[in-house]
Amino acid sequence: MANDQLLPEVIRLLEEGHTVTLPLRGFSMRPFLEDGRDKALLKLPEAIRVGDAVLAEIAPKRYVLHRIVDINGERVTLRGDGNLGIEQCRLCDVRATAIGFYRKGRQTLDSTSALKWRVYSWWWTRLLPLRRYLLFALHPHIPARFRKNKQKKI
Repeated sequence: MANDQLLPEVIRLLEEGHTVTLPLRGFSMRPFLEDGRDKALLKLPEAIRVGDAVLAEIAPKRYVLHRIVDINGERVTLRGDGNLGIEQCRLCDVRATAIGFYRKGRQTLDSTSALKWRVYSWWWTRLLPLRRYLLFALHPHIPARFRKNKQKKI
């Protein structure tokens, strides 16, 4: 199902008081979250703050699950952990807050309030100038001949 059809239904369920587990698509939250592998557990936003991972509508029917990097009055600035660029929306366009993630096929939740997530978030957000290089080194788009642990032919 396309996001422009699925996400309004997700938002409707959240507004009814449910939490929703949403499979993640895209690569904007790398290296912590992966396309097709991980899921986010969402709830309606209460008090949002810088550092929160939120589902926001950045244009009509265009949603992102990114981290808040700045709040200035009603203007919210977002950036995916795997992105260098930013998006903006209004406070009222923040539709959900991630309260945790199911990663790597696990059935246990990595809570966004847990020490693991907070430490990761603290470090990763401060590494912004170096992200381009770290992301390049961490992902398989690098040709095999440049990877450190490439397979040897026998």
